[in-house]
This record gives sequence, structure tokens and C-alpha cells, in this order.
Amino acid sequence: MPRKAYFKQNNGRLSKDPPHYLGRLAKGCWRKVVPFLESTQRVQRIDDALVEQYCSEYEIYRQAYQDIQENGIQTKLFNSLQDSTGQIIGKDFAGYRKNPAVATMNDALKQLKSIGSQLGLSPQARQELMQIASHKKEKSVAEQFKDIGLV
Repeated sequence: MPRKAYFKQNNGRLSKDPPHYLGRLAKGCWRKVVPFLESTQRVQRIDDALVEQYCSEYEIYRQAYQDIQENGIQTKLFNSLQDSTGQIIGKDFAGYRKNPAVATMNDALKQLKSIGSQLGLSPQARQELMQIASHKKEKSVAEQFKDIGLV
């Protein structure tokens, strides 16, 4: 028996079970997001890579956030002061350095927003999708004229 094309598998719907290779947090995100996406009937099986990206970015965001909680937003930098024999005799404050996890978290947030918008995962994105759907159901010019009493 020939195998179904990928996009037709699972009746064209996303799997309720996350891919085995996703991390723990990404799998949890999948289990929360997929039922909602399926309820909107706006996604199909072929969109699973986009959902995987969203869930992976969520895990990256959470890991970066945890690092920031543990290590702070920035760290103090010091230059070592040495004597003529090379012994460290003190430290001189040199400023602050931003925790690299801050940039990682910001990048992940940008990706979450972008991918989430494509999937309709924000109030604004859902409203835009509804407007697109309503434009498809627009009345004909004759019906519009009739509504305003011109016919």
C-alpha cells in the first residue's frame, strides 16, 4: 500500500504529540499550542515545521530567561592588578558587561512574535486573519448598492 503524501497524513492535521527530538519545554509548548491551532482550523499538517520553530524558540527564550535570573542582566568586569613578579595584588573595576543571554532572549522573542503572528497566536494576528477572511466574503457591488438604497 503506497504511503500517503506527508501533507495528507493524519488527515492533514497537526499531530497532537510533539516530535520526539524537541526539548522538554518545547514539547510542553507544543501540547499547549497545537490544540488551539487545530481549533482555529487555520493550520495544516504542512505547517508543522513552523509550529516546531515556534516551540523551539519558546524553549530558547525560557532557557535564556533562566540564565538571566541566575546570573543577572549584567556582570561587573575587573582588570587584575599585578606586581612585578606577576602576583595578583588587586582588582580594578572596569565597567559592566551585558549577559549574552539577554541578546539570546531578545532574539527568541522577536522570532516568537514573528512566527506567532504567522500562526495567529496573538490578538492582533487573529484580528488580521479575521479581516482577511471577511474580505473573502465581501458582498458584490450590486449587493453593496442595494444595502445603501441605490438599487
